[in-house]
Amino acid sequence: MTKEPILLAYSGGLDTSIIIPWLKENYDCDVVAIVGQVGIGVDDDALTRKALTCGAEKIYIEDLAEDYIVNYIYPTLKAEAKYEGSYLLGTSTARPCIAKRMVEIAQAENCTAIAHGCTGKGNDQVRFELAIKALAPEMKIIAPWRLWDITSRDEEIDYANARNIPVPVTKEDNYSMDQNIWHLSHEGMDLENPGNEPKHSALLNIVASLEQTPDQGEYVEIEFVSGIPVRVDNVTGDVDMLTYLNDKAAKHGVGVIDIVENRLVGMKSRGVYETPGGTVYYAAHRQLELLCLERDTLHYKDLVAQRFADLVYSGQWFHPLREALSAFVDKANETLTGTVKLKLYKGNIIPAGTSSPFSLYDEALSTFDEDDVYNQSDATGFINLFGLPTQVVAQMKQRAGMMEEK
Repeated sequence: MTKEPILLAYSGGLDTSIIIPWLKENYDCDVVAIVGQVGIGVDDDALTRKALTCGAEKIYIEDLAEDYIVNYIYPTLKAEAKYEGSYLLGTSTARPCIAKRMVEIAQAENCTAIAHGCTGKGNDQVRFELAIKALAPEMKIIAPWRLWDITSRDEEIDYANARNIPVPVTKEDNYSMDQNIWHLSHEGMDLENPGNEPKHSALLNIVASLEQTPDQGEYVEIEFVSGIPVRVDNVTGDVDMLTYLNDKAAKHGVGVIDIVENRLVGMKSRGVYETPGGTVYYAAHRQLELLCLERDTLHYKDLVAQRFADLVYSGQWFHPLREALSAFVDKANETLTGTVKLKLYKGNIIPAGTSSPFSLYDEALSTFDEDDVYNQSDATGFINLFGLPTQVVAQMKQRAGMMEEK
């Protein structure tokens, strides 16, 4: 009889390396592995050998970098979405991108289930599974961390060693990391105590520490069309631009955050995130928003950004509300075309000039010098009407004896 085919989201890391033999030991199955390559170069041959050595029947290594940037990063950037005000959603945006390709391959291979290596404490289990439910509601999902007896990363290492499976970490150095072209995250080990200062020498795999940065700042110029980057200095092409900007920003110590965040499953977690190029993109995009969006749209878009971030963080990329919010975001970005110049220095991003054919800045209106386009006496009537509700409330309090003595 033909064995049941199961698709596994595979990374070559500790979790997914031991899941292959675990699936074969607990299900009468053949394992088809998929690596969603979201912008980080991998050794295809070495990864293939490792997956097959672990017991996989077949492996797909899919280059998703362009799709990830265009269809997941750019919509989130256009929204200026930041989870809890700072996290640029690097893992959150990558998961639906990878999950979509997982579903496509699982269907092509006639797989009866999709397995993943996400823990029962994390957000990624929700992100993968909600994407699968949205794209293939009939597909069975297997989450070994919610089924097996292994309870820690140390036990995972013991499981792997007992089966001669090579793993990329040791018990002394096993930060939980996730990397793609947008960011690198670090969790676990000493970071689990929020009272510990991060050991930057061990953590900063991309961004230079401030002590290592140049003493001379450097400028970068980014051109946008309808909110989407189209040129960074003289570099074009979505992957090439972000790669170039990552290198340039990282050299100047830009893009590191250390946060305690609220996980979707209810607990708080502490992580260090390196997002050099993305941090610069967000700063440049914001400068265009400030120049080209009128007040009501800008302020409402800020509210949308928070809700958008919550949806993406919570794995609801394919949710109708996220899609509806993106329609608003696209409309709000129609005039965000222009060029932004920024200075990178010692971890700082300093605005150095913004221009746009859709600029709403009118020097004649804003000047402190003499002008003939603004009648300052008009402000009297405006203030009287704008302040009328406040004045009426104050008069009521006077009549009722409610005014507090100063």
